Amino acid sequence: MKKLAVVFVSIAALTLAGCEGAGEKEKLGTILGAAAGAIAGSQLGSGKGRTTAIAVGTLLGSLAGSSVGKSLDKLDLLELQRTQQGSLENNPSGQVSTWNNPDSGNSGTITPQPARQTAQGVYCREYQQTITVGGRTEEAYGEACRQTDGTWKIVK
Repeated sequence: MKKLAVVFVSIAALTLAGCEGAGEKEKLGTILGAAAGAIAGSQLGSGKGRTTAIAVGTLLGSLAGSSVGKSLDKLDLLELQRTQQGSLENNPSGQVSTWNNPDSGNSGTITPQPARQTAQGVYCREYQQTITVGGRTEEAYGEACRQTDGTWKIVK
């Protein structure tokens, strides 16, 4: 579940940098966290056990998403977004980029992997990311693809 929370933050950083107020971050975090939790839960068990796993995943995901979304302030999200974009665009594979907000104490890293080109000609990179909020570090893996405008969009 911690990995899903980090994936949520990655997505939120690329979409929420301009949002006003912590309420919006928390609401979107809850929604995205619930969706991620439901997806994770659907991969477990079968029959009634699977239904229970989906319900539990949805609940835990919404709680994790809300908490992480509320914990990162606007500057955290801006730094996270700036670091993600710069690292995916410019860093060689395996080179770690870091961000840090001395006011909140939150920080993180992103480490891109080799770029690959899809059949449609789109460049994508897998990455490893850590985010430290309130002294707790969480880690996740994902993939982002380069858009026609030069920005990178997280796809998983």
